[in-house]
Amino acid sequence: MARRRITVDGEIWEVNPSGCVTVYGKDEFGIVFHQGTGPHRRRRFTRFAPVGARSIDAALRELPDQRLAELFHQSQPAWTAPEGAYGVR
Repeated sequence: MARRRITVDGEIWEVNPSGCVTVYGKDEFGIVFHQGTGPHRRRRFTRFAPVGARSIDAALRELPDQRLAELFHQSQPAWTAPEGAYGVR
């Protein structure tokens, strides 16, 4: 499983595939940004359409840090996302 770390606004976030499968198959993938553990854990979710590789691991490895930061700013907090179970914190 592909894992990345990026720094956004001075904070380090881990980036992983979210495991969310959409109706678009390999044309769209879900990713999760997470930080911390336990009750202090923060998660954000978004989806992206890969341009090159169609494997989620390869597509995530291909993304430049700048594009990941853009996706982070487009992401939504876990409590507002279906992948985050809408309020399960």
